[in-house]
Amino acid sequence: MGSCSHLRGADVAREQGPSRRYRGEVPSSSSSPEGIVDPRIRILAATVACLGRHGIAKTTVDDAAREAGVGRATVYRHFPDGKDQLISEAITWAVGQFFTELAAAVADAPDFATMMEQALLHAHRAVDDHEVLQKVLETEPERLMPQLTQSMPLVRAALAGYLSARLRRERLAPGVDADEAGEWLARMGLSFIVAGGSWDLTDPAEVSRLVRTELLAAVLAAE
Repeated sequence: MGSCSHLRGADVAREQGPSRRYRGEVPSSSSSPEGIVDPRIRILAATVACLGRHGIAKTTVDDAAREAGVGRATVYRHFPDGKDQLISEAITWAVGQFFTELAAAVADAPDFATMMEQALLHAHRAVDDHEVLQKVLETEPERLMPQLTQSMPLVRAALAGYLSARLRRERLAPGVDADEAGEWLARMGLSFIVAGGSWDLTDPAEVSRLVRTELLAAVLAAE
């Protein structure tokens, strides 16, 4: 979604093609945690990799330390509350990475409506193809959902702020407030990314109808 600054929780993620499954790695000169200079980010990336391999319940501080190539003391220096803090922050970091990649994927959209279309298509596909997310959703949804619930208010607020700023550069329908519209679009967009409802978010034509006739019909001024 244009500039990534409103959604950035870590380094900008490198765009990956639709045929390559996103595994939660932070992009750098190397896709492995060892290629990341910042030790805290390296530990978070390593923890996400461990979650995909072992799940939430079985991932340990030792696993994350070993994956990151650091000692236990280094992990506890950055995450003094241990495993619970490490898992929570790793999931929040992974969510931030997801939306950073989403921002990069739609950066070249020529207008607001096209940006929304591309964002829904990319995000829905990325959720389906995210190996770590899908594994944990399948095996431990009762452990993952509380973690995602903690992250979502921050994500929604950041997304709403970004959309509101973009809407201020658009011609809005009479009486539409950019902040209120941005908040509403953020809530609706997140719900469609996760669930889709009755809309087929793999079909570009259907996504275009959703965006232009449902989401934006009362937001943008008629052309």
